[in-house]
Amino acid sequence: MKTAFFAVLSLVATASAFAPQPSFGARSMTHLFSGGKYEGQLFDNDAKKDVYAAWDPSQPRSPLNFNPFETWEGNSPDASGFYPGEGGYKDPIRGDVSFQKMMDERAESEQRAANPKPGDVPGAPGCRN
Repeated sequence: MKTAFFAVLSLVATASAFAPQPSFGARSMTHLFSGGKYEGQLFDNDAKKDVYAAWDPSQPRSPLNFNPFETWEGNSPDASGFYPGEGGYKDPIRGDVSFQKMMDERAESEQRAANPKPGDVPGAPGCRN
């Protein structure tokens, strides 16, 4: 009796492995964005300034339209506009840094903050926040 029970149980268990699986509700990972202008290249301050110059806050955010100086939870984006923890994030190739370069970049950052681009407001399509 026990052997018949286990035989039937094993048939039912193996049969379900060959049954078609429903795809309803299944999630597949798709990458909507791919490849920023500087992906795989040096993404230093000059490259960020180039990306920033082309950024239009009124247009939807994309790998070619994002603010490279915008931070999210304390992190900077990669060369395609993704942040650490997001699916498409790739650690950018960074340039050498010195104290003087950091001070120069800080002055530029303060200038950018004092003179934001038109349309650079929270909730704009090109902004992360």
